[in-house]
Amino acid sequence: MWSICKKELNQFFSNLTGYIAIILFLLINGVFLFMLNDSSIFEFGYASLDKFFELAPWILMFLVPAITMRSLSDEFKAGTFEILKTKPLSSWQIVLGKYFSILVVLLLAILPTVIYIITIKVLAAQGGIDSGGITGSYIGLFLLAAVFAAIGLCCSGFTSNAVVAFLISAFSCLLIYFGFNALSKLSFFANGLDYYIEMLGIDFHYRSISRGVLDSRDLVYFLSIIFLFLLNTVKNLHKK
Repeated sequence: MWSICKKELNQFFSNLTGYIAIILFLLINGVFLFMLNDSSIFEFGYASLDKFFELAPWILMFLVPAITMRSLSDEFKAGTFEILKTKPLSSWQIVLGKYFSILVVLLLAILPTVIYIITIKVLAAQGGIDSGGITGSYIGLFLLAAVFAAIGLCCSGFTSNAVVAFLISAFSCLLIYFGFNALSKLSFFANGLDYYIEMLGIDFHYRSISRGVLDSRDLVYFLSIIFLFLLNTVKNLHKK
């Protein structure tokens, strides 16, 4: 499993793709948070990274599929998956090896944003910042990225076309992140069902963790979604 993870990381950072993905994430966030008046953190008058944690999921929604789209589709297209199956590795080890390599890349993309916290602390007046809320938001953001990674890897296993894998993955991430929230606002579900429908979406649990309180129900939700998509990926590989 770790040999697969190492191979994927070496492949990802052997060209500019990996570095461009990380730089893009930081650059887009930086532009929105510090340069655009409508979303700049300087316009709010108080020390908060709320705008970053509102914006980051939408960027990850497209960045993660771009990272994962070649994970399995390229193996199928190049015919190297047949070689991979001859190695003493189970389908779970192959999937987890690729999945953990994606998580490492995402962690490397998220970690540099700690500089935003330092910036806020330097600029903040007396009272500082809400450390608990920011810590919870970072945990929620990583779990969100982990779900998107599982979705992207699963979608990559359905086709040998990387572009198709990207489109399916991006749409799936959008649907599970925002779709249930939008569905719950329909008047048809105004009789009390709206709350339970909203609970099915990632956004509900992401906002819950971002308050700084780690609820076991939110953790179970994220881990369950990750497991279900990875399980589906493994089952799909068995058919190949």
